[in-house]
Amino acid sequence: MEAAELSNYWLTRFCFQRALGFVYVIAFLIVINQFQPLLGENGIMPARLFLKRAEFWDAPSLFWIHCSDHFISMIAWLGLVLSFFAVTGLSDIFGIYVSAAVWALLWVLYLSFVNIGQTFYSFGWETLLLETGFLAIFLGSSNVSPPVIIIWLLRWVLFRVMFGAGLIKLRGDECWRNLTCMYYHYETQPLPNPLSWYFHRFPPLLHKGSVLFNHFVELVAPWGVFVPAGAVAACAGAFIFIFQVILILSGNLSWLNYITLVLCIPCFDDKILSHIIPIKSIETLPIAGPYQGIVMAVAAVLLLLSIQPVVNLLSSRQIMNTSFEPLHLVNTYGAFGSITRERMEVIIEGTDEKIVTPLTQWKPYEFKGKPGDPKRPPCIVSPYHWKLDWQMWFAAMSDYRYHPWILNLTAKLLKGDRAVSKLLAENPFSDSPPKFIRAELYEYHFTGAEEKTRTGNWWWRRRVGEYLPPLSLDNPSFQEALRQEEWN
Repeated sequence: MEAAELSNYWLTRFCFQRALGFVYVIAFLIVINQFQPLLGENGIMPARLFLKRAEFWDAPSLFWIHCSDHFISMIAWLGLVLSFFAVTGLSDIFGIYVSAAVWALLWVLYLSFVNIGQTFYSFGWETLLLETGFLAIFLGSSNVSPPVIIIWLLRWVLFRVMFGAGLIKLRGDECWRNLTCMYYHYETQPLPNPLSWYFHRFPPLLHKGSVLFNHFVELVAPWGVFVPAGAVAACAGAFIFIFQVILILSGNLSWLNYITLVLCIPCFDDKILSHIIPIKSIETLPIAGPYQGIVMAVAAVLLLLSIQPVVNLLSSRQIMNTSFEPLHLVNTYGAFGSITRERMEVIIEGTDEKIVTPLTQWKPYEFKGKPGDPKRPPCIVSPYHWKLDWQMWFAAMSDYRYHPWILNLTAKLLKGDRAVSKLLAENPFSDSPPKFIRAELYEYHFTGAEEKTRTGNWWWRRRVGEYLPPLSLDNPSFQEALRQEEWN
């Protein structure tokens, strides 16, 4: 029997695996609650139609086998159960190969959803979870020493997440260079939270200082993760960790900040982490030769796949949040390369009147997260993610024809689709669907302190114009647009 040894990263792996398991729990809960109304058999963008025009090797997924709502639900619940195995450590009980199998299944199951998720699964944190989750397959179980090369590859992911975000800002919006982006960000970000209102009211000097801190954490600190000395890497990880906590406090960015926190954990070895987490490392066995060979082969492949992301980082035409192969093994990241100066919101309204006139009374639909009623406070939702609300933020930036899914959403509301209605906070036509639906475009701003105290409003808004004309299911051009969308 091989001699036992004391690993430098046993506690690191212990914390990392459980934290990553928590992120998987959130991801599969979102699938369970939202995938079917968004992408199910009768969803807003049915995945079955996507699979008809896609190729397996472009979007590998278990749903090529079957894509019914029942099968989708079964896979989602299996993913949630396996996520709890990861969080609790049950995946470790039967040794290294069973542990690897649990993490591999988690990765395959979630990959299957992302690859058919289209617009609703096009976010950087989806690919970041897949890349991080793939590396977790090879970390081993609690009775063996963690492969150090996997720890370094996780740091490599963290470096690309942060440095890519820093570069895209320097190459993008000029407000990152003149230090004024924070004048707008808290108000115009996709889903502000209640603290965003207070962050927005910071004095200009503090806003500029926060941009400088952003540049330091994204462009300077990430290099520290590659320094072998434990203290230097830990300091770099600590700066990034603190920065992510600030982002969590100031807005809702799904689990992007949370999984970045998870990626900070490999920056801390057991000697440092044991001062924070009161758990003692245990003696472990060295990894067996065959498994070590698998780890080295995987590392070699990942380093080879890193070439294109590195070229992208160095390019003046850098793109962000992109996968270069369908398994999402090594990706490029970035966030907020440009900052919108004004917040636009699409407000969807319906009426049960049979004829639309200038006197028609319209009732608004309220979403769970995005601004609507000016009196309703911003939400606290992250690390959870309301996907429809997020897409409505994008939709407000351009004509509806760039977002054809919004026509499908309108049709669902006109039909009184119950599954889609559950994605909303308030449906004014819960008893019977409306006869017409329209969408209006509004400009939103946070209220000032005096107005908020006087009126209780978090927002003030003004109507900009029509976004979507009044539509009914009897409208021939609307029916044709829906048929065209399904055909495409």
